[in-house]
Amino acid sequence: MTDPSLAALLGRVAGGDPAALRLLYQAQSVRLFGIANAILRDRDAAADAMQDAFLRLSQRAGQFDASRGEAAAWLGGVVRHAALDQARRRGREQPCDDPALGDAAVAPEALDQVLAADEAQRLHGCLAALEAKNRQGILLAFVHGLSHAQISARLELPLGTVKAWIRRGLLQLRECLA
Repeated sequence: MTDPSLAALLGRVAGGDPAALRLLYQAQSVRLFGIANAILRDRDAAADAMQDAFLRLSQRAGQFDASRGEAAAWLGGVVRHAALDQARRRGREQPCDDPALGDAAVAPEALDQVLAADEAQRLHGCLAALEAKNRQGILLAFVHGLSHAQISARLELPLGTVKAWIRRGLLQLRECLA
């Protein structure tokens, strides 16, 4: 579904239209569940986060401002925050059996599926242009939802180094996207 359609649906949801919320769920649930599941690495917890996110969407859809960004990105942010809140409620990140997670310097396949829109393609190109260490830090923080301390522990690097890599990467992304 194109972003103008998502923005229109959000407007209808803000107006209290339950059919619009259902259409929004049908159009975006797979992508949004992928975001929640990438952060939580637990399908049940991701489903709970999705329920929380759509409850928030039904109550706060009027807060979306198309002049500030794409509707798909805003929806992703709502789900990301719901998933991070869910992770905090659970106490900490759930460990994963995949030892390669976070060790590869390339973007995960889940991110490739999310990056379908034109603006997202630009972001993907800018991410690819970053040094591997900066890209890895950004992806671990913003896609997988790890804190700086968790990234530091996973990569076995000093916390200050990880923070510097992420900060430099974000500055380069801002410049690339401007």
